[in-house]
Amino acid sequence: MRIGLIGTGRIGTFHAEVLSRHPAVDALLLADADPERAAAAAGRTGATAVSVDDLFTGAGEARGAPDAVVICSATAAHAGLIARAARAGLPAFCEKPIALDLPGTLAALAEVEAAGSLLQLGFMRRFDAGYGEARDAVREGRLGRLHTVRAVTSDPAPPPAAYLPLSGGLYRDCLVHDFDILRWVTGREVSEVYATGSDTGPAMFREAGDVDTAAALLTLDDGTLATATATRCNGAGYDVRMELAGELDQIAVGLDDRTPLTSAEPGGPGAPAKPWPGFLERFAPAYEAELDAFLRVARGELANPCDGREALHALRIAEACEVSRRERRPVAMGEIPGG
Repeated sequence: MRIGLIGTGRIGTFHAEVLSRHPAVDALLLADADPERAAAAAGRTGATAVSVDDLFTGAGEARGAPDAVVICSATAAHAGLIARAARAGLPAFCEKPIALDLPGTLAALAEVEAAGSLLQLGFMRRFDAGYGEARDAVREGRLGRLHTVRAVTSDPAPPPAAYLPLSGGLYRDCLVHDFDILRWVTGREVSEVYATGSDTGPAMFREAGDVDTAAALLTLDDGTLATATATRCNGAGYDVRMELAGELDQIAVGLDDRTPLTSAEPGGPGAPAKPWPGFLERFAPAYEAELDAFLRVARGELANPCDGREALHALRIAEACEVSRRERRPVAMGEIPGG
């Protein structure tokens, strides 16, 4: 397969390295708004650096259009590139989000649906072994009636200040992963949210109109209660977990010898010797698995495991949380457009 990849920043370069060693990939074309960055990534991976226009048309160094595209560009460019791939009839994988708002997301999805093309979204937790086991446990009834879910996402350090105004905020940029995986693991929909946030950390969050720490209480459509918390300032390390409690049993995802958590009990587990430093290390196998799935989807060998509508559901929950935080009230999901 000939694969085009757009965006060679941190996650794009990681994906390029994965694709460059995948046995199904015969040629890898890398494009970026910064041609020098694309050339540097191509040099490291044995790929060919091309312009975005040449990638879609097969002109210049591209020497033929790709069979599929992987979109890892700046978020503001996602929707336009998704639409362009759809009009070209190219299967597309895109890192979340589709767009930073609901109108942009719905417009891009309309392009995909009108073209009848394929779009897979990058919610990598769906490909993590622990979350997969949790999904099986819930679906097979091993926990009994599920009554409580607790989701945690904690970054060890804030992102660059320049990123914050472009991120969409903590709910859309970070907690959206928890909202997606909550739906995927439980098989239920969120019916109502109540959310709050704190901006008492670094001043750059207040200046961007964002929060550095957030919490949401989510009521699922069967009455199960879920909490989701996130922070950009977790000095102990990168911590992503999900706890699921039922009438018969309780399990945890993300609890291992690298979880940055220290017991306060005498004789309890101490701090890990090598805590997870970030998302690329923690979810490296999941990232590889989702790209392998995309190649199989593009070849018609596998059903799409995470299409654009799935991303829309997660974004609507994030939107409801933003309304709840701003207006300090519970928000029913029926209030949010796009359902």
